[in-house]
Amino acid sequence: MRKIFDVIDKVKDEDVFVLITGESGVGKELIARAIHFNGIRKNEPFFAENCGAINENILESELFGYVKGAFTDAHANRAGILEAAGKGSIFLDEIGELSLSMQTKFLRVLEEKKIRRVGGNELISINARIILATNRNLEKMVKEGTYREDLYYRINVINIKIPPLRDRKEDIPLLVEYFVNKYKKDRKIKIDKSLI
Repeated sequence: MRKIFDVIDKVKDEDVFVLITGESGVGKELIARAIHFNGIRKNEPFFAENCGAINENILESELFGYVKGAFTDAHANRAGILEAAGKGSIFLDEIGELSLSMQTKFLRVLEEKKIRRVGGNELISINARIILATNRNLEKMVKEGTYREDLYYRINVINIKIPPLRDRKEDIPLLVEYFVNKYKKDRKIKIDKSLI
C-alpha cells in the first residue's frame, strides 16, 4: 500500500489518465478520492459514476448531458458530469462494462476533450480530470475483441493495481485498530492480538 501511496503522491497534480484495477471491494473509489482530494483540484467538484450500474442510454445522458427535446422527459437542457465537473475530477468505475458503442463515444471524448450533449450539435470543451477503474481484465478483453484496444491504451497511462486484503495481511491490525476506535464509544473492547 505504501507503493500505491507513492504513486498517488506522484500523480495527484498531473493531468494524466489513471486506471485503478483490482477486485470488487478493494477500495478503488477511495484511491480516486485520495488522488482528487490531495491534489490541486481538491477544491473543485468530484463526481463518481458506476458505468456498470445503469443502462447505456442513461449512462450517455449522465456523462454527456442532453438538450431539451432529445427524448420524452428532456424538458430542459442538462449538463452531464463531464461538463458539470468543470476543473474537478470524475471517477468512472467499472469502465470494463461499457458497450463497444459507448467505448467509441468515450474514446472520442478522451481524444478531443470535447463532448456533445445527447440530441445536440454543439461541441463543449471539458477540463475535468478523469480517473477510471475496473475489476475486469481489460487486456484479456482487448484480445477477445470485447474492448477497444485504442481505448485501453488511451486510459492505461498510469495503472494502480490494488491487491485484495488477503494479499496484504499486514494491514489487518491497522484496520482492526481503526474500527475498534471508531465503534468502541463507551464500551471496553479487547482484541486478542494472537488472532490478528
